[in-house]
This record gives sequence, C-alpha cells and structure tokens, in this order.
Amino acid sequence: MTSPDSDTEDTEPTFADLQIHPAVLQAVADVGYESPSAIQAATIPPMLAGSDVVGLAQTGTGKTAAFAIPILSKLDTSSRATQALVLAPTRELALQVAEAFGRYGAHLPDVNVLAIYGGSSYGPQLAGLKRGAQVVVGTPGRVIDHLEKGRLDLSHLDYLVLDEADEMLQMGFAEDVERILADTPEYKQ
Repeated sequence: MTSPDSDTEDTEPTFADLQIHPAVLQAVADVGYESPSAIQAATIPPMLAGSDVVGLAQTGTGKTAAFAIPILSKLDTSSRATQALVLAPTRELALQVAEAFGRYGAHLPDVNVLAIYGGSSYGPQLAGLKRGAQVVVGTPGRVIDHLEKGRLDLSHLDYLVLDEADEMLQMGFAEDVERILADTPEYKQ
C-alpha cells in the first residue's frame, strides 16, 4: 500500500481497495479476478455509496460484475424480500446474470438468486419466489406476469438494473420497463 503523497499514477486499484463485502471479495478471488476492469473501478464505488449509475462498456469488460458486486455487498441476507431486480432482454442473458450473481455471492450466507423468464415452467419460478429471493433476474414479460398475479413483490426493492438497456428498448420493451418501474419504490437505486 502506498502513502497518499507518493506517486500512485501507475497503481491499479484492487478489489480490496473498493470496500466490497469480505465474502464477496473472497468469491471474486475464487473466480480469479485480480484487479477491477475500467467499468468496475468506475461504477463499484459510487454504487456502494448509494448513487445511481449508468454504465457503458464493450462486451467482455465485466459489466455484470460491475453491478453485481456492489449489490451483493449491500444485500440484507437475513431478509427474504426481493431487494434487487435485474431486467434482461433475453432468457439467455437472464440466466447468465443469475449465474454470475450466484458465483459472486457464493460465500454470502443465505443469499438466493432466482432467474424468471418466459419459455420455461412456472413451477420452479413459483417455488423460488415463495422461498424468497433477494435477487431476481428476469425478462420484462415474465416479471410483469409474476407482478400481475401477485407472486412478485417489489415493495422492498433497493436496486434496479436495466442490463443491456439499449437492446431492451430496441426490442420494444419500453412500455414493459415503465410498467415494472411503476411497482418499485421511489427510493431504489
């Protein structure tokens, strides 16, 4: 570690420098990440501080970790309420994001991540919602379906992520996103 008055221009921040939850830090190390990418270094600190963030980066730069790591660092795992909702335009992306949350949250006690998307059976999704999932990753249509049937409660939501927001809008999901936003608290990040 360097002192504040030393020459630190060439020093890359580490994940440990970003004040993330120790259990999440352990999982990040397990995954093999050594230092944050540019998008991660730029977004994790303001997200941890409670700021809203818009991130734009190329595929493969670690955008999912850029939002998953701070969300997992701030989750209340003692609560079964849905605290984070990630909207994804496709079921493939929803599954990838849910899997990433699972990896980064591997050392957090009692964290439940649930992917909800169309084209699959309602049974496992309903069971997961009843069990309680702090993080729900879903496609807009299936999220609305669960909201309208009273199966998904977003009244305790602290974090909302629009993953691949540009693609979601190009696919015509603007009204669906607005419908979902109407069910979320004003205070969410």
